[in-house]
Amino acid sequence: MDKRLLDVLCCPVSKTPVTPLSRAQLDALNAAIAGGQVASVAGEKIGTPFAAGLITTDGKVIYRIDDDIPVMLADEAIGTTQLTGFPSASKL
Repeated sequence: MDKRLLDVLCCPVSKTPVTPLSRAQLDALNAAIAGGQVASVAGEKIGTPFAAGLITTDGKVIYRIDDDIPVMLADEAIGTTQLTGFPSASKL
């Protein structure tokens, strides 16, 4: 993803900056999705694994990236509190 775009993106709700998901975070998220354990903020079950994503710098919210386009829709975000054992940035 273009660094200039990443520098201006933020969570549309909290205005917290975002960074790309690490490989460990992406793997943990996709494992939870495969286990049927992930829902969006709006309560919709997430069934498709992520190829890439963005996470707020506070580690609370994840947004997907589709075809190199960030999907920064609040209702489609994923709260990380539902992900058991999700690696925080400080644990990587």
